[in-house]
Amino acid sequence: VSEFILLGFPCRREIQILLFVVFSFIYLLTLLGNTTIICAVCSSRKLHTPMYILLANFSFLEICYVSSDVPKMLANLISQIKSISYAGCLLQFYFFSSMCAAECLFLSVMSFDRFLAICRPLHYPTIMTHYLCAQLVIFCWVGGFLWLLIPLTLISQIPFCGPNTIDHFFCDLVPLLALSCAPVAEITLICGIISSLIIFLTFLYILGTYCCVLSTVLQMPTGLGRHKAFLTCASHLAVVSLFYGSVMVMYISPGSGDYHGMQKFVTLFYALATPFFNPVIYNFRNKDMKEAIRKLMQSSNLI
Repeated sequence: VSEFILLGFPCRREIQILLFVVFSFIYLLTLLGNTTIICAVCSSRKLHTPMYILLANFSFLEICYVSSDVPKMLANLISQIKSISYAGCLLQFYFFSSMCAAECLFLSVMSFDRFLAICRPLHYPTIMTHYLCAQLVIFCWVGGFLWLLIPLTLISQIPFCGPNTIDHFFCDLVPLLALSCAPVAEITLICGIISSLIIFLTFLYILGTYCCVLSTVLQMPTGLGRHKAFLTCASHLAVVSLFYGSVMVMYISPGSGDYHGMQKFVTLFYALATPFFNPVIYNFRNKDMKEAIRKLMQSSNLI
């Protein structure tokens, strides 16, 4: 097999054009929202703190994440030729999965930042320095790409001799393994363990940090302090719930891909909808961020 056929969304031409318009609109808004966050952080000296530096990197990650599969999906919706090369398929799987792993790491690091800010406020400036922040950012980016090297290596050794039709809109793990000409039980198990480990370990870490945060918040003497702390954490928890809720359904059991319609829907949710909602949930509710965006728009003569 030198190329694969991505079925995508097999439906009438009119429906495919409608899906193309809707998905293109969401994709452009996602790029615009996350790019605005990055520009706001870069332009405002007030936001040159570890918390917002992490947010800017997270927004850049979302841009890379959504761009690893959505452009090809959009091209296939309006094209009669829905093929992708063998190498392109493996690279798409690797980049998308690596971005997914990096997002898990970033969400963990951001929960660590909130833990320090709320539970160790006096030590926060000395612990969360710009140097440590830079190290954590590098760790998230490099760790995400290194984590998926083993699955990529294993999948590249699988023989594909036909059929070559993937019932999905991108080269995901489950439909790719289903096309193997040889038994892949061991590879499926290894890939399942690797993907489950990073999901569970980061999720349990986030859960642990927020248990500590909740305990500290409940001990605060004033209602105003508790309210401010809850607002600080609520956005992050909403993003964590959206992302982990959908990802766990897909990657905890990579061999259980029988319901292709549900697979596509869940994958579409965390591949397109989650990056779209993240800027709104995580950043635009923030007072300092809204002020920085307003100044950015004024300096650009947009308002």
